Amino acid sequence: MTIINNFFRSSIFLIGILACATVNALPTDRDQPIYVTADTATINDTTGITTYTGDVIVKQGSLLIEAAHVDIYRVDGEMDKLIAKGKLAHFRQQPKENEPFSDGWGLHMVYLMDDQMLTITGDAKVIQDKDTFTGKKIVYDIDRSIVNAFGSDKGDSGNGRVNMVIQPKKAKTTP
Repeated sequence: MTIINNFFRSSIFLIGILACATVNALPTDRDQPIYVTADTATINDTTGITTYTGDVIVKQGSLLIEAAHVDIYRVDGEMDKLIAKGKLAHFRQQPKENEPFSDGWGLHMVYLMDDQMLTITGDAKVIQDKDTFTGKKIVYDIDRSIVNAFGSDKGDSGNGRVNMVIQPKKAKTTP
């Protein structure tokens, strides 16, 4: 009976997520259902936190998040925040139609749904179009396509610097 109750509660929660999603990179993303797959799911109605573990994949429209562990936080029944952890959790989303996908990797990611802000820490890396940004911490404003990268403290391993590869824009030719 407990297995049936847990399955029923998980199903109700996922239906709630689908109805309340606020992700809005592509205009059509927010209208798409959210699909979550994982090895396990733990729902806590008291705290509003659902924890997924084991090869977690979250999809909604162009949004893709892959991680070993994902916590989804709900406030008033709506998704507010997503935290992803893992040996390089991965984030992918198409910011605008007819533009390339943006990808991010890191050991820890915090995605604020309403603000469309992604903070990546621990081996942080973002590829936006053909430009690459790496550092200890990267804050990515998805709506405005702005990347803020921060180096590590002097005591940390590595060179403590932000590294960027920015490709030249191709000049438009006139006929």
